Amino acid sequence: MKRSFAPLLAGLLIGIFSLQACGQTTGQTQSDAEVIKQPELPEGVTPVEKTEEEWKAELSPEQFYVLREQGTERAFTGQFWDNKAEGTYTCAACQFPLFTSTTKFKSGTGWPSFYAPIDGYRIREISDNKYGWNRVEVTCNRCNGHLGHVFNDGPNPTGLRYCINSVSLNFVPAQATTTQGQ
Repeated sequence: MKRSFAPLLAGLLIGIFSLQACGQTTGQTQSDAEVIKQPELPEGVTPVEKTEEEWKAELSPEQFYVLREQGTERAFTGQFWDNKAEGTYTCAACQFPLFTSTTKFKSGTGWPSFYAPIDGYRIREISDNKYGWNRVEVTCNRCNGHLGHVFNDGPNPTGLRYCINSVSLNFVPAQATTTQGQ
């Protein structure tokens, strides 16, 4: 009986490219990495600081792995990678609004992708040079939760692709506006 290795090889290549496209593995701590961009939070926005034990008690195991240990979810498995609803994406750890559906686009990577955050102070950027890859990690600027990475291969107007783990996000649907009497 003759076996075809094409499906196995295709699966292996998809796995490798998925990791390179957006994946994150543990290994480098944020204290070892260089902060590239850490905007000041505006007055009235308080940083969220908790112990790892407090985070562990509040987050699901998968959320803790991604948000606190810089993990990643598998491509095409998160609840928001193909979400087309209108609304706002918030940090799953601290509920800080990060992205809107108006900046979300289909990147083909299997993770939610955005070309810009709501505004510049919501995201912190950190160098990520693990395993010889030169990437930029993005975290929530309020609680320092790992979100994903940003790449320079996104659409206009920014040319950026914020490749974000669904498990790092919550989604708040847009409120339907009623126009009574019109």
